[in-house]
Amino acid sequence: MKDQFYLRNRYIFAIDLILIAFSVPLSFLLRLEVYQVFVDYLFTMLVMLGIALLVKPFIFRRFGLYQRFWVYASVRELATILLAVTTASVIVGGIMLLLWALDAFTFFARSVLVIEWLVSLLMVGGVRFLPRFLSEELLTRRNLDREGQVLVVGAGDAGALVVRELYKNPQLRLTPVAFLDDDLEKQGVRIHGVPVVGSLDELDEKLDQLPISEVIIAIPSAPGQVVRQVAEVCRQKEIAFRTMPGIYELIGGIVSVNRLREVEISDLLRREHAHIDPARVRDLLKGKRVLVTGAGGSIASELCRQVARWSPASIVLLGHGENSIFEIMVELEENFSKMEKVPVIVDVRDRQRLTQIFARYQPEVIFHAAAHKHVSLMEKNAEEAVTNNIIGTKNVVEVAAENGVERLVMISTDKAVRPTSIMGATKRMAEMVVLTAAQQHQRQYSVVRFGNVLGSRGSVVPLFKRQIEVGGPVTVRDPEVERYFMTIPEAVHLVLQAFAMGTGGEIFLLNMGEPVKILDLAKDLIRLSGLEPGRDIEIVFTGLRPGEKMSEVLWDDGVDHFPTDHPEITRLEKIELLAPDELEKVIQQLAGCAVEGDADALVNILDEVVPGARIKETPAPDLTALI
Repeated sequence: MKDQFYLRNRYIFAIDLILIAFSVPLSFLLRLEVYQVFVDYLFTMLVMLGIALLVKPFIFRRFGLYQRFWVYASVRELATILLAVTTASVIVGGIMLLLWALDAFTFFARSVLVIEWLVSLLMVGGVRFLPRFLSEELLTRRNLDREGQVLVVGAGDAGALVVRELYKNPQLRLTPVAFLDDDLEKQGVRIHGVPVVGSLDELDEKLDQLPISEVIIAIPSAPGQVVRQVAEVCRQKEIAFRTMPGIYELIGGIVSVNRLREVEISDLLRREHAHIDPARVRDLLKGKRVLVTGAGGSIASELCRQVARWSPASIVLLGHGENSIFEIMVELEENFSKMEKVPVIVDVRDRQRLTQIFARYQPEVIFHAAAHKHVSLMEKNAEEAVTNNIIGTKNVVEVAAENGVERLVMISTDKAVRPTSIMGATKRMAEMVVLTAAQQHQRQYSVVRFGNVLGSRGSVVPLFKRQIEVGGPVTVRDPEVERYFMTIPEAVHLVLQAFAMGTGGEIFLLNMGEPVKILDLAKDLIRLSGLEPGRDIEIVFTGLRPGEKMSEVLWDDGVDHFPTDHPEITRLEKIELLAPDELEKVIQQLAGCAVEGDADALVNILDEVVPGARIKETPAPDLTALI
């Protein structure tokens, strides 16, 4: 921070007194002849000067003009200066007009008041923006000695922010030398002194022409295609590249906008930013008591971050793992210190404890994300999948209904469609519990279903990374296997929008975009690690197992699906449900089998009652299988 020019506010106060003493006589001299000022208007000028010296510093102080760090002055500060100077001039002018009306002085030119206002505005504003100007000049000169030359992709607000951050952080030793942007109107212009030299298609050419040592992608909303294009060119040129976090990460508060990071696999899969209806979500969350189950999980913790942005009255962080609950609790305390946060350690299978918690905290909105989700582990622990995913959901939903909770959203998975696994079948049963309760109690209980989430615990990316770290091989089932993927912040962003749409009894399906080939995912990860597929890291195809799907299914045959007023969300109707009495009977049977440890009986029941289930005929996957 030694490179910034600071001007203490006490010095600014002294300068203001001098400027006021100068601005009043100058206003008279600009309006009148010199001899008139000192012969006819001298007394009037002295009266106005005295009033200005008494009034203006007081008004400026009331507007906070002596409590600011002017090296960071912005448009907001400029508006404050304008308002403060105008208020002070109006008061001084009013007093002067009143005294003139009372014949306190004979000669008075009313236009002097306007001239004095303009002079004061220029002087007061100038002295306050001088520190910022000098600071940026010092930083710009220091940049001449920096080692790294940076090309910024994206000349929008984010790009301008990146350039300013580079100027303000000399320890980075990076100098922004050029922008690339596809906007034709920006070609040839300068932003913070840095020229826009071409479009993104010219990246290859510009990297050859300019001494660039690093490329920064400064487009938070850039689709994966753009990030992939930049990454590929930079990789071929052996030039380092980094990016700003995606728009969903910024919304979720994961990364502050002044922190650049290495390009990750999620950046290559980015889609166009889906807009959220802020008014609808805000109305349903602001001032409400919110409870999130499984709050320490990867998806639920992101839910907590994004829900907290809408100023709920409180968030109950309910989960079974104390460490993960503690971590999200600490994070929320750092970022939302004024919001009430209640950590609750409890297993959703404990009905009695849930009843106590709901009675104590009276939640009005529930996001139910607690579940066992690891497919292969649940094949070996079917009893746990049943008791946690089905019985646990039943407990949460019934206790919520008993306590008058109006809105509940359950997080589900596309593996609940024609399930071939214990996990998928139990999630489908949990969906039935929620939808049946919505019908029986006439409550706004709904389900949001989506596919694989990058970065969640147990996802495929960490496995591939570990395989790359040990030198390979990276194992892929089949070169044509494809899955739907989205990032955690993106999924939660759309979950909140679907939550705001729910009227009760719906399954909302998030638009997962185009399916991604797992082979392409593996190759991208290898390249992002600075290696080359097939040369440095071998890719081995292990073959599909019986019952495994080449691609995912998003809904059952015969189910009607309708668009909503959000392009990224589809509503499913005519979902096949069991009759309430039959559902209750099946759940009791499953609970009994779980207590007895009869996994085979559990599989038989689920295969029989869950639509399209094919669990028995699907061999259990390896414990390390993730997709």
